[in-house]
Amino acid sequence: MFFVKVFILFCIFLGSLKAGKLIANRYSNRVSELKEMKNGLNMFMTKIKFTYEAIPESFAEIGENVGGKIGYIFTKASQKMQSLPAGEAWEEALETVETSLSKEDKDVLGKLGRMLGKTDLEGQVSEIKLVQNFLNTQITLAEEEKQKNEKLYKTLGGVIGFAVVILLV
Repeated sequence: MFFVKVFILFCIFLGSLKAGKLIANRYSNRVSELKEMKNGLNMFMTKIKFTYEAIPESFAEIGENVGGKIGYIFTKASQKMQSLPAGEAWEEALETVETSLSKEDKDVLGKLGRMLGKTDLEGQVSEIKLVQNFLNTQITLAEEEKQKNEKLYKTLGGVIGFAVVILLV
């Protein structure tokens, strides 16, 4: 009986540690996803400037190259462009793919969709550059937030788990 109780308390402690790590990982995931998105948009800007590929083909290729959740956004947008305009497909892909991006990140990235396929080459390039400048700022803020909160949530998970174990003993 004693070993069962110790095992259950140990599982509670490990569960709270894991919960703290999962919350902390959202901060580092956001930083990496913002960097991947910036890379993907840079690829897109290069493609529309030099190859003149259609947007769906460009997005499909970017999705394969970038990979991960951000690559899936590009791939999904490319697939949705078969039945929807480019801007709507981009915004829908941003909203439906589960990422660690904040609402503010998604709102600004969604504004890029309003320009896709509706303006000339220079208009799209300038909009991508504007979004990339925003992403640079967001990456800096996300890294600061990560530094501040990642260790906090990992520690907090352990402390809460330890407190629950003490209360149950």
